[in-house]
Amino acid sequence: MKKWLLILLATYSFADTNSTDKNISKQILHPIPHYVPPFQKQRLVAPRIRVQPLSYRKPLLGLPRPIPNFSSRGETYNFTSENSFKTVSTDPLSTFSIDVDTASYSNTRRFLRRDTLPPKDSIRIEEMVNYFDYDYRNSTDTLKVFSEVGVAPWKPENLLLKIGIKGKELETLPDNNLVFLIDVSGSMSSKMRIVKNSLKILTRNLKSRDRVSIVTYASTTAVLLKATSDKEKIVEAIDSILAWGSTFGEGGIELAYSEAEKSKIDGNNRIVLITDGDFNVGLGTVSEMENLIEKKRESGIFLTVAGVGMGNYRDDMVETLADKGNGNYFYIDSILEAKKIFSEDLVSNLHTVAKDTKIQVEFNPKYVAEYRLIGYENRKLENRDFKDDKKDAGEIGVGDEVTAFYEIVPSDGNFSSSLKYQNISLKDSKELLTLKVRYKEVEENSSKEIVHTVQNSKDVVSQDFQFASAVISFGMLLKESKFSGNLSYEKVLEIAKESKGEDNDGLRAEFIKLVETAKLLQ
Repeated sequence: MKKWLLILLATYSFADTNSTDKNISKQILHPIPHYVPPFQKQRLVAPRIRVQPLSYRKPLLGLPRPIPNFSSRGETYNFTSENSFKTVSTDPLSTFSIDVDTASYSNTRRFLRRDTLPPKDSIRIEEMVNYFDYDYRNSTDTLKVFSEVGVAPWKPENLLLKIGIKGKELETLPDNNLVFLIDVSGSMSSKMRIVKNSLKILTRNLKSRDRVSIVTYASTTAVLLKATSDKEKIVEAIDSILAWGSTFGEGGIELAYSEAEKSKIDGNNRIVLITDGDFNVGLGTVSEMENLIEKKRESGIFLTVAGVGMGNYRDDMVETLADKGNGNYFYIDSILEAKKIFSEDLVSNLHTVAKDTKIQVEFNPKYVAEYRLIGYENRKLENRDFKDDKKDAGEIGVGDEVTAFYEIVPSDGNFSSSLKYQNISLKDSKELLTLKVRYKEVEENSSKEIVHTVQNSKDVVSQDFQFASAVISFGMLLKESKFSGNLSYEKVLEIAKESKGEDNDGLRAEFIKLVETAKLLQ
């Protein structure tokens, strides 16, 4: 019996579906176990062996799987240092690309629901803020700008500037040509249920004229389904997916863009990629994939990326793919999050209304001594990039919202320059700052510009402003920010509870629970 158990263990470990072997032509031993009833008194023999190529490897059935322990040690995140304060007298301009991604918040929720504090590098405050809806209204302009000025909760002598941008709503939406690009490698085996259910939700919410094709990749790539509008066929193809093998992400991306080109329409052409980002065959570094995606985005095909999984999750890879592919990035931690992304927010997540959207703020040194942009560390641009229409920037969807915050150190109004060759005099203006937004219409290659001024006055801030400031504060605590001042979890809870508002979707109440969890774990 001991000999029989040793044979089973050896063959089981040999067929490990999480293998990262890069030699895709390697042959492996795939055992076919035999069952011998215990009452039969006969000598056990070694099981028959069948040799199969890696590309046809399937998980063994009937053998127990170990239960994985939750750990983030195998997960990778981009390190970004926080934006520091800039002095207005020397750096009056601040320029960055907008970002509508929300992945960092749902990923943070995933950790806290498992009673674990998230890694500091996983916290992107702008994505946490943009997870929530705010009361921006726009029905006519492609983009509309909003602003509020209040007090920074962590340092009451400083001001907090809120900038909001809202994309217009559309009564008639263009048709969709979508390619579902699905990572079906061995590392995805435990995640396939959430992947399939997420794609089914998306499929059921498409219009009858929308078309879907399906591309899969593991050790090899395949077109699982040619472009069709038949939802029953789409769901049937999704149900047929099995996870196995290595991760040839490069090949999958190449094939997906090729299929999108073949079925391209005069409408919305987009790839929807679901993956854990763990590429181990072909191009595998972040910089290599970045170069590949930058070339592909010239095709006019957008990229939406949904991350799944834990333990081996590569946030750095997945975020880069979305940022460089003219798309958006989400993290699916539950079926309810899939419903939010692919049902409730489907229109804004799939349909772009403005592309290459950039913001530039000019601060008035009469009222502002210093400022810092909160979050958006990996979205900063050079000031000269603002008017460069060749410079890639962020996209805003139909009815979508983007929110950004600056912390401001007020000036005493006695600005003077000590430069020998420059004589700077202050204009007699009541403006705190001037905000400019540049964007392109979806079918255009030249930018339009919006100019919005903010007066030097403290507003009676809205509940939305207060709640967003609580989200920022929470992110700063999780990130152990050097700018957090006198912040505490108790203070965050106080602000969040006071500003929860109607909260019809329950997301703000859920946020309060997450803060309470983090408080207990600190």
